[in-house]
Amino acid sequence: MGRAARLLAAPLLALAALACLPAGAAADEEPEAFTMADPRIVESSGLAASLRHPGVYWTHNDSDDAARLFAVDGATGETVATVTLSGVQARDVEAVSLGPDGDLYVGDIGDNYDGAWSEVWIYRLPEPAELADATVTPTVYTVQYADGPRDAEALMVHPVTGRVYLVSKKQDGGAKLYAGPERLSESGVNTFEPVADIGLWVTDGAFSPDGTRLLLRGYFTAQMYRWEDGTPQELSRRVIPPLQAQGESVTFTADGRTLMFGSEGEASAVEPVPLAGELLPDSVARQDAAEDGGGAGPDAGSEAGDAADGDRDGARISTRTALTLVLAAVVVLGLRRLFSRRGQGG
Repeated sequence: MGRAARLLAAPLLALAALACLPAGAAADEEPEAFTMADPRIVESSGLAASLRHPGVYWTHNDSDDAARLFAVDGATGETVATVTLSGVQARDVEAVSLGPDGDLYVGDIGDNYDGAWSEVWIYRLPEPAELADATVTPTVYTVQYADGPRDAEALMVHPVTGRVYLVSKKQDGGAKLYAGPERLSESGVNTFEPVADIGLWVTDGAFSPDGTRLLLRGYFTAQMYRWEDGTPQELSRRVIPPLQAQGESVTFTADGRTLMFGSEGEASAVEPVPLAGELLPDSVARQDAAEDGGGAGPDAGSEAGDAADGDRDGARISTRTALTLVLAAVVVLGLRRLFSRRGQGG
């Protein structure tokens, strides 16, 4: 390679590489889709982002499986730990959620007979500090609904209050949100009271890490709610879930910026949907507003988020554009030096 080629090769290669980058690669990386690699996971029905192990997701099979949880690495899709629950039957496990106490709450709340079982159960166990196969004996809570048996697939623990909520899968074409007691009791029955009607079939749900948003999903739809004073307020802006064969699960990432949607089946995929505008949890939107030099008042979050719709994508594109211009300038300077040398060499 000649001197002129060497002079220009580095910046030109850098420009070519930068041009091939997807929007966002120049800034913080967003979570990527992954596939469940474990052949034992064939009916992934619930999903929860780990609090203790970044990038790890807890999941479980639906009915007809042992009482166990799988810790899955979101980078590789490989199972990194299996936790077996001792002393429980696991009739129809449908959901998993993490509470503010760092415990995992597992919802054995499905009812394939559409409300034939008078009682269902919630299992509670600490999230393991180490990712290794283990067997634990969970705390068991017996659950009933105030208005009679229900088939349910969504269990959410509020990350601030610790209160447990369930959503029936359907109720005369829709669903209902139920609130448990302020604290679940190991003795007797825990009665869940109806809180709100939900206008879609619900296969899973999740609170944002700060507790200001609630996302409920169905097979092909999803709805975000602002969570205020223990009740959901439907947001006008829609969440579009990925097209999946049987959409079953959802969780927020640990930073609250992205939803991860999962489905059932062998080698099922978990796919990210980034959030923006009013869909962002309040704490995240306030953080973005503060970093952009805006105010951090109680309403700054949603206002800043809406004003910056496409905010992070735009910032990433701007960053890539700026880098491209810098490299282009390097190329121009290289050309000037090259022609200058040629002129001097006559």
